[in-house]
Amino acid sequence: MPVNVYEEVLQAERRIRSYIRETPLEYSLALSQQYSADVFLKLENLQHTGSFKVRGAMNKLLSLTAEEKARGVVTASTGNHGAATAFGLRALNLAGTIFVPENASPTKVAAIKRYGATVESHGIDCLATEMYAQRFAREKGLVYISPYNDPQIIGGQGTIGVELERQSKKLDAVFVSVGGGGLISGIAGYLKQQFPGIKVIGCLPENSPEMALAVKAGHHVQLEPKPTLSDGTAGGFEPDAITFELCQRFVDEYVLVSEEEIAAALRLTLETHHHLIEGSAAVAIAGFQKLHRQFIGQNVAIVLCGANISLATLKQIL
Repeated sequence: MPVNVYEEVLQAERRIRSYIRETPLEYSLALSQQYSADVFLKLENLQHTGSFKVRGAMNKLLSLTAEEKARGVVTASTGNHGAATAFGLRALNLAGTIFVPENASPTKVAAIKRYGATVESHGIDCLATEMYAQRFAREKGLVYISPYNDPQIIGGQGTIGVELERQSKKLDAVFVSVGGGGLISGIAGYLKQQFPGIKVIGCLPENSPEMALAVKAGHHVQLEPKPTLSDGTAGGFEPDAITFELCQRFVDEYVLVSEEEIAAALRLTLETHHHLIEGSAAVAIAGFQKLHRQFIGQNVAIVLCGANISLATLKQIL
């Protein structure tokens, strides 16, 4: 049965509101003047744990039964979902294990451990890590929490759409970074109901364009991993991911950006807005910059999905 994203988002909004921040929607004078549009930045870099992921993780944890909570949970993450799950486990006094790829960002792994969760490493690709974590959960009788392939995760991320509706009179387009597709599925599934005609643009690094290529091909694709500044969106997605069909249905266009374009967008944000963002957030800005001619004179929101960047990577970009 297809996921009713709109209903999932409304349920999530009621469930998690007291646990999350309503992040600001900030007018970007620099981008608006440069590209002749009214451009707004949705500052999820200011969310708890420095990422939008806390929305989905909290929604999933709060939706578990008492028996499921008692058993404990398992998840897999390149970092941000892991930190969000660890945040939720700590807030609800639950136990859990978080698997990360062996090449995960040390900054993000340290953030997970700071919340007190158990962290284990496996594999060098996020998809391999996810598959292993799922097997581990099955063998141990634990609840597996997907970073994106779950209606409650998607519903939680979609509460960004609820806030965008509340904070803006009208939106013509929204730019969202895409990895496994949970964030853009939730936001698009809600906003398409509230703003008929809104364009939802999925933004991906050229070095990890799996969802965009899959939608174009009409079936799941898997690529050899390449390094990218957008580690938060890096890697593929599960062959049976519900987000694939949702991205096919709700996303109007995909744009791929180079590593140089990601770095330039991150520097621009630091220089003009003084906001620290990670590579995956810069992907959405770079995507808008690439397609800006389509949106002259329109109201555009760009979701800055996170702030968790290592000092070493930041130094390299600067």
